[in-house]
Amino acid sequence: MDTVLTFVLGLLLRIGIPVAVTALIFFLLRRLDERWQKEALAIPVISFQRPCWEIKGCSEEKRKNCPASTQPNVPCWQVFRTKNGLLREECLGCDVFRLAPAPVLS
Repeated sequence: MDTVLTFVLGLLLRIGIPVAVTALIFFLLRRLDERWQKEALAIPVISFQRPCWEIKGCSEEKRKNCPASTQPNVPCWQVFRTKNGLLREECLGCDVFRLAPAPVLS
């Protein structure tokens, strides 16, 4: 009987405790994920309130020739990306790009 009890206790220590610890970690991570999702929903999504030509004070003539003015709901640096997806050098130093809010992913 001692041998069976020792064997069961050994199994419990070898298998039961790691499974219990894993379940506890899973439960805690799930609660943390739910909390982060609630916090993400509470953050207001900031949209671009003013187009870049208003911020930079572009003239009407310059605005008419600008491809960004045809897509006012898209940030101007997205319009000016190169074919391989890179930002143009002048966009990286522009205040409109640098001061834009970071995107909020949901």
